[in-house]
Amino acid sequence: MTPELKGFLLLSALKLLLVFTATMVGVAYMTLMERWVSAWMQDRKGPNRVGWKGILQPIADGIKNLIKEETFPPHTNRILFLVAPALSFIPALMMSSVIPWAAPFPVTFDFTVPLLGRFVHDGLMPVQVADLPIGFLYVLAIGSIGVYGIALAGWASNSKYSLLGGLRSSAQMVSYEIPMGMSLIPVILLAGNVRFTEIIASQQQGLWYILPLFVSFFIFAVAGFAETNRAPFDLPEAESELVAGYHTEYSAFKFSMFFIAEYANVMTFCAMVSTLFFGGWDVPFTTWDETPGLAQTLVTGLAMFLKVTFGIFVVMWVRWTLPRFRFDQLMATGWKFMLPVALAYIMVMTLAIWGVETALPGASVRLHQLALFGLNVVLAWLLFFLMDRGFVMAGAYRVPRGAD
Repeated sequence: MTPELKGFLLLSALKLLLVFTATMVGVAYMTLMERWVSAWMQDRKGPNRVGWKGILQPIADGIKNLIKEETFPPHTNRILFLVAPALSFIPALMMSSVIPWAAPFPVTFDFTVPLLGRFVHDGLMPVQVADLPIGFLYVLAIGSIGVYGIALAGWASNSKYSLLGGLRSSAQMVSYEIPMGMSLIPVILLAGNVRFTEIIASQQQGLWYILPLFVSFFIFAVAGFAETNRAPFDLPEAESELVAGYHTEYSAFKFSMFFIAEYANVMTFCAMVSTLFFGGWDVPFTTWDETPGLAQTLVTGLAMFLKVTFGIFVVMWVRWTLPRFRFDQLMATGWKFMLPVALAYIMVMTLAIWGVETALPGASVRLHQLALFGLNVVLAWLLFFLMDRGFVMAGAYRVPRGAD
């Protein structure tokens, strides 16, 4: 093994450890953030007893889950009952490994370790575990594996509540994975690449994609709420109907693994929104962050942190604002509205991108994207007009003739 390869593997291991630790700590404090946000919206006090202003509450919750008794309901499939939480937990942590969390910075070292040999590295180090050429396709593929854990948890628990939650989750994720994937095809058309770093670089040259691809952002955001089982799409849990849904029979650390997976998925979803539509780690109105350096890495890392944190706040804000959908409304929204809108938007944007490049040859990327922004304003108005007129559910609200 060459010294350069050893240096690369060393940096990859350090980044993996850092991202894994940051994800686990972030998930722990997302639970505290959710309690604070809900308390603020309901005009009451949140956790404020354990530590200064409740800052140690997640640690207390973690210790409680570790020392609680593990329960195994009778007549369960013991192996699948144990494997299901891991099938949700592992993919949720794997997805964050391809997110670029900050600008790359130069790293140079050359040292020798007894028994291990020489380690060498000289060049830029991306602040992500793996800069995969398949980009966000990896996140979509790995994210779809999580449904197996939820479905198996529902089936193996030998509980009707759990089984209904698992079936609901399977149907929901299949229904919204298709619009989510299709909503990113215009991103590929505009950026010409699926690699996260190239998409960020494309937004640095022009506009953040929230402007020229606003409808894509809207479809992706709605589908992301459904994929992460967050309100108003939290039908797989639905405490008022299914007790706790697919994890009704789980306790102790197995129970907490499902919650870690859910919050890790929310973090990855917000990171993808920030990367694909809000410039990722790009600092607006400046090109200073494009020059590699430690200061640039720290500042861009802070920018990414603020964008992701604001996205998480919006997810929690929506949870405590909107009521839960009925299940027929959920399915109708996915198949009868989101899917046709995504397909139509792909065709419109394909023609629009070709038309703008043909009508404005030699113009700047920013001018091309401003023209697409104007088109998206019109399309967004039409989309929200249809939603406001009840076309979203496409018949889910119909009342039988003669009913009050």
